Amino acid sequence: MAFLNFCIMKAMLFAAGLGTRLKPFTDKHPKALAQVNGKTLLQLNIEYLQRFGIREVIVNVHHFADQIEEVMAKNKGFGSEVVISDERDEVLETGGGLKKAKPYLEKEDHFLVMNVDVLTNLDLSKLISSHHKGNVATLAVMQRNSSRHLLFDSGMILCGWKNNTTGEEKISLDRQPLIAYAFSGIQIVSPEIFDMPFEGKFSMIDVYLYFARQGLVKGFDHSGDIFIDVGKPESLGKASELFT
Repeated sequence: MAFLNFCIMKAMLFAAGLGTRLKPFTDKHPKALAQVNGKTLLQLNIEYLQRFGIREVIVNVHHFADQIEEVMAKNKGFGSEVVISDERDEVLETGGGLKKAKPYLEKEDHFLVMNVDVLTNLDLSKLISSHHKGNVATLAVMQRNSSRHLLFDSGMILCGWKNNTTGEEKISLDRQPLIAYAFSGIQIVSPEIFDMPFEGKFSMIDVYLYFARQGLVKGFDHSGDIFIDVGKPESLGKASELFT
């Protein structure tokens, strides 16, 4: 197998969501501007990407988009070259948001996509180097509690998805045994992803389950790393202790 060597690439930060779990803050602000120890989630993740040489970033916006644009202009992208992907008319979810950003990413050999409301010490160079050129995506995953899990075979090939609350399952590849991992919202993606047969508003999970039918999506287990989904007010307090 041919694997990618660590190299500089572009990244996309998903920052367009309504952030309903962070109310009341998100009644007046976008979730990307929630702060941990005096820095916004947006700044923290732009600086996180910089530590791995990634300084070209696309940020999608919808909810209080003007505030994000003002912060980026005032702080000159926090040292990175930042392009705004405008979803003011309609928030497109993660899959639709990525597809709208296609003009910025389709000519790259591969690129990184990340949710703005996660914080981690995952070594991105290891995730990047694990991405096989023949795969559409490599997803950072962990063995941790979650309301939803991705299901992988013993070779870390994505086979399905499960909602642990409702019991709903979506199986793309019929393989056994299946191992459950929680998705960390960070992934390395090849431009073949844009061959997706979806339009409008849709989730990246739907895209990955589509390509999983061909065994083209793999997982990268980073269990043991620090990881926090900063989607709730109490998570911000925990994050302030972990990310000083």
